[in-house]
Amino acid sequence: MALVTWDNKYAVGVKSLDGQHQVLFDILNELHGAMMKGQAQSVAGSLLRKLADYARTHFAAEESMMSAARYPGLAGHRIKHQDLTKQVQDYVARYERGEVSLSLQLLSFLRDWLTHHILETDREYGPWLSRNAVR
Repeated sequence: MALVTWDNKYAVGVKSLDGQHQVLFDILNELHGAMMKGQAQSVAGSLLRKLADYARTHFAAEESMMSAARYPGLAGHRIKHQDLTKQVQDYVARYERGEVSLSLQLLSFLRDWLTHHILETDREYGPWLSRNAVR
């Protein structure tokens, strides 16, 4: 069973960004699947790094498009990205030092942050980017 399932309600209307959001969902589901199969210990570190790396790549692409379209909410959006990036990087570092383990609490936090971020923050830029010829 997936932790989070892609649905069109998450679509922001920019095909490339919607595809990247789906990849983030997939990575979260990989982490969840590994945990449910008892394989978290062997794969969690690499999957957490994959999630952190992909999130940074996605955030850069999103911010680049917003900048090109002169999106007025870019500065605030960038701060939210920086906050999440720091939280995930801190968790990965703590995981790699053996201070914490992969838990349903972490996965729920990541799922909730991602879905709320898309529904409440990312969906705001979709119409702006579409009106300004970013697809």
